[in-house]
Amino acid sequence: MKPSRSFSWATVSRIIAALFGGYLYTYAFTAAIAQMLPLEPRDALVVATLPAFVIYPLTILWALACPRPRMVWASAGLALPLLLIGFWPQFLRAVA
Repeated sequence: MKPSRSFSWATVSRIIAALFGGYLYTYAFTAAIAQMLPLEPRDALVVATLPAFVIYPLTILWALACPRPRMVWASAGLALPLLLIGFWPQFLRAVA
């Protein structure tokens, strides 16, 4: 009896979204929190990085447990507002 080999692009897509989308979301979250904290930039970065060790695994778990793969990719758009908040000062310096 041959083992059944079923290849699912939905599973591969979900894993890619979990790894790279989770990293993008965690990176954006860390940058946004670092910008909003009323601390010195160096201290704000350290404090904002600490929750990333919890956020990234939770994002991966959510992406793998989500009922629809499309919902996982659509939720990657949640990182865009966080990226704008986190990198707005650098954008303004680059434009000026």
